Amino acid sequence: MTPGRVVTVDPACAADRVVADVVVRRPTTLDAATSVRAARTQLEDEHVHMVLLTRNGVLLGTLVRADLATADDAAPALAHAVLAGRTIAPTVTAEEALRELVARDERRRAVVTEDGRLVGLLCLKRRRTGFCRDRDVAARRAGLDALATAFGGFLP
Repeated sequence: MTPGRVVTVDPACAADRVVADVVVRRPTTLDAATSVRAARTQLEDEHVHMVLLTRNGVLLGTLVRADLATADDAAPALAHAVLAGRTIAPTVTAEEALRELVARDERRRAVVTEDGRLVGLLCLKRRRTGFCRDRDVAARRAGLDALATAFGGFLP
């Protein structure tokens, strides 16, 4: 968090809910065998804060930009991936998850079951006023796709 920045979180976004109720259920994932180059490409999108590496629906690792700072593009991304501190159970209260994210100045957590199955991505909105929803993510993606099409496949 930026020093001196005041973050106001609306606790109503988490009231009487568990993480499973507020998770983005269709996050972008990459196969666990992907390269650092492919993971970096995903992270070029300013909306992507965490890459989820999976195999057969099981989360094997997560990546944020800092994880790849010194990594070779051709290296396997999984070698740089982290799980510890980046996952949360779907049964945790949304209020507890919100407190934890804000306290650690984070906005993303992979949501996994006890056996490691990926449920989705817990995503705190940029302004920290609530959690991202599948329909918000889909609308943003559709808008970017439409804009890219208008510019011949390239965004200005």
